Amino acid sequence: MSLYRKYRPTNFSELVGQEHVSTTLLNALKLDRVSHAYLFTGPRGTGKTSSARLLAKAINCLNPSENGEPCNECEICKEINDGRLMDLVEIDAASNRSIDEMRDLKEKINFAPTRAKSKVYIIDEVHMLTKEAFNALLKTLEEPPNHVYFILATTEVHKIPETILSRCQRFDFKRIDDATVISRLEYIASVEKIDVDDGVLELIAGQSDGCLRDAIGLFEKLIHNEKIEYKRATSILGLSDLDEMKSLFKFILEKNAVESLKVVSDVYSNGTDLTVFNKRFLEFLRAEMLKSVNAGDNKLTALILNVIDIFQKAYEDSKLAVIIQLPLEIACVKACLIGEENYSMQNKQNADVSKRKLNSSSVNNSVKPVKDVNQSKNDNATSIGNVERVAGGLKSDVIDFDVIKKSWNGFVEKVQPASAKMALKQGKLLRLDGASLVIGFNTKFYLDKVTDTDNRIAIESFFNEFFHSSVKIVGEIVDGPISNDVVHTVTETDKSQDDSNDGLSNLENSVLEVFNDVA
Repeated sequence: MSLYRKYRPTNFSELVGQEHVSTTLLNALKLDRVSHAYLFTGPRGTGKTSSARLLAKAINCLNPSENGEPCNECEICKEINDGRLMDLVEIDAASNRSIDEMRDLKEKINFAPTRAKSKVYIIDEVHMLTKEAFNALLKTLEEPPNHVYFILATTEVHKIPETILSRCQRFDFKRIDDATVISRLEYIASVEKIDVDDGVLELIAGQSDGCLRDAIGLFEKLIHNEKIEYKRATSILGLSDLDEMKSLFKFILEKNAVESLKVVSDVYSNGTDLTVFNKRFLEFLRAEMLKSVNAGDNKLTALILNVIDIFQKAYEDSKLAVIIQLPLEIACVKACLIGEENYSMQNKQNADVSKRKLNSSSVNNSVKPVKDVNQSKNDNATSIGNVERVAGGLKSDVIDFDVIKKSWNGFVEKVQPASAKMALKQGKLLRLDGASLVIGFNTKFYLDKVTDTDNRIAIESFFNEFFHSSVKIVGEIVDGPISNDVVHTVTETDKSQDDSNDGLSNLENSVLEVFNDVA
């Protein structure tokens, strides 16, 4: 017999993780206020069917305890435990879903029970019934004979008609937390005398996703010679070692793309499923994010949030990837690059406000204003933005909002990809908030285009190159018309392009730019 069947709860006290259900049902049994119809809903493997059998046993037990628990000693309890009681009828709605099965049930419920005090019908996966079958069940469920009880179980309660829901007492089963799963597995290991390495039960709990049945199944699968070894468990489950995830995170923090790619290569070479590794790494990042939040390390939290976004996208892309390791490799490189960018921006945001204002005013009084990009083609200007070139580098990386406005048109014309350029042309410069450049849009469509991770990175990178200053691009929705006095004015180049495009509209040209960019 499999372990999950062997250790199926025989009374309500053994029903782990669902105390709210067991307490309420025991109270109803103790007070003799058992409803004629129940609906148990929740994720798979959380105890719905087991609870239904416990309730059926408690209703028919010949010697129940004072608190309503079945005795497990009388003939009825033993027959239910062995699955031999004819008055307990379990119906799988997935394979008995038509109106004919419900009509047959409707006819049979009028017959008196053969051995027990009451008949109990357990309909599992009840959401699979057809509309006609639900209609046939409806009247019977509302007014069954006094000797009949219905217990419906489902994982998809939203598919149950409201007319059925209103006739049942509903109990929602929750996912079982990892600590409870681990505690139950420790109990099974002690009874079965299984030697388990440290960390294995945590791995199993993490893979079970709150499903105790799955957890016990995995536990049984990993047993070898009366023990479970950690390395063997990670190999069978297709999981990578925690040390590999720690190493990858360390190299991302160090912005070491070469070593982070080597970790991915080693994980792939070891036969680990990269999709599973990506998922577990996201779980690892989540834990690190929570640690950083509790520690008040805002700089690290901001970095981790960006890394999570990148690896979340890699996880989604992996489902359609032609080269299985490519999405994860791209994520590693992006994480190393974005991490460095975010750290520099965070350092600026955390700088003293008064000091930043002082530096800004002093630089504005001493440097030359930026020249328009079109004008720069006609002379040999040596300064860009409010940053003047000097021997050995740049005087300052502080940028003034007026400087950005003066050169914004020329900047936008050179932005790539074309989809980002088109979206920027539909926006309006609002303000420079610290290290964040805020752009307003009338529609969420263009805002999403600009704030898309890839487009935002491209815009911020080119801004750094164009203005020699780092900003974070931020978008927001604004009311009213978008003024074109700052964002985009028609240049001679635009006119010549319009003439060469046989009178195409600006919108049509923008669409052509996007498709050319994609091509």
